[in-house]
Amino acid sequence: MWFFYALIPCLFTDGVASLPAPQNLSVHSTNMKHLLTWSPVILPGETVHYSVEYQGEYESLYISWIWIPTSWCTVTEEPKCDVTDDITATVPYKLRVRATLGSQTSAWSTLKHPFNRNSTILTPPRMEVSKDGFHLVIELEDLGPQFEFLVVYWRREPGAKEQTKVVRSRGVPVHLETMDPGATYCVKAQSLVKVIGRHSAFSQAECVEVQEEALPLALALFAFLGFMLILVVVPFSIWKMGQLLRYSCCPVVVLPDTLKITNSPQKVISCRREEVDVCATAVLSSEELFKAWI
Repeated sequence: MWFFYALIPCLFTDGVASLPAPQNLSVHSTNMKHLLTWSPVILPGETVHYSVEYQGEYESLYISWIWIPTSWCTVTEEPKCDVTDDITATVPYKLRVRATLGSQTSAWSTLKHPFNRNSTILTPPRMEVSKDGFHLVIELEDLGPQFEFLVVYWRREPGAKEQTKVVRSRGVPVHLETMDPGATYCVKAQSLVKVIGRHSAFSQAECVEVQEEALPLALALFAFLGFMLILVVVPFSIWKMGQLLRYSCCPVVVLPDTLKITNSPQKVISCRREEVDVCATAVLSSEELFKAWI
């Protein structure tokens, strides 16, 4: 009779040992990223798969305690599951997982305590503080659409007043302030998540110093261009003014063709002298003189 009782479990399981259920379920949540982990079921020479389901407040109260398969872990080989996309409200969520091997399935193992996303750990954001000329610039890491950042910056000097700015741009450089030459500015930031009403601690302050520049690069460039312009324009202007004065005060007169002397000046002079001599030695009669007067 004792032997018959010992055979009863084998009859119900068709001679196959039941698949053990996963153990040690826990949720690790940092910066609104939620990861469910468990101890793997180890069977030598076999690959065990897992299925994960969740049940929120709405499913518990209004849909008859229904369990919903997770978005990414209906069948997975890894002993972990990212349930971030399934945790969409700030309410308690129940999570469970079971192992499968071929046609065998284990019992469901349920998370001991329901998980609420407001218990996530918020860390200070990584940031990069730099200067662009005289502009103070900060770039913050992208933690997701639910995050904002409170940035605090100040000029490092006794009695300096802190200034604040809420930054929503992630992974994009943001201008904070125009800095004074020779001054040092410091910046720190913290993460804000409005959907859970919490914020992280502030990051370590990072400082940048603005060096005084005796001659800014742009001014030096303009000075060089002006000097080169003077070297070209001034000599040309002096030459042009000389040309204008020359032709204004001492113009070059061009004689018309009728006034130009075509014969040799020496020949004309000699001819005129001969005519004068002839005129001077000729004696006119009374009749010729009268005709000339008429």
